[in-house]
Amino acid sequence: MPHIPIGLFLAAASFLVQSAIFLRWLHRRMRDDEIARTFVRDVATNHLPHIYSALRQIAEQQGIHLEEPPLVQFLEVNGRPRRWRHSATR
Repeated sequence: MPHIPIGLFLAAASFLVQSAIFLRWLHRRMRDDEIARTFVRDVATNHLPHIYSALRQIAEQQGIHLEEPPLVQFLEVNGRPRRWRHSATR
């Protein structure tokens, strides 16, 4: 009978360790997704207008007429809008 408490302790310890590892992995995965979304949003809102401007200048030098660049629109697929915070407000 003395082996039963040791077995329960080892099972509980194993469960706690596996849960901690899973929660760490889940947090890292969610953080990586958030970083990727922020990067894509930053590129679309800050860098694309400059890229379009440079391409327009190159096209004018080459004598090519370009239409207006498309507006950047974000689609929320889960139905609820996200609140984006700027780093200056944190």
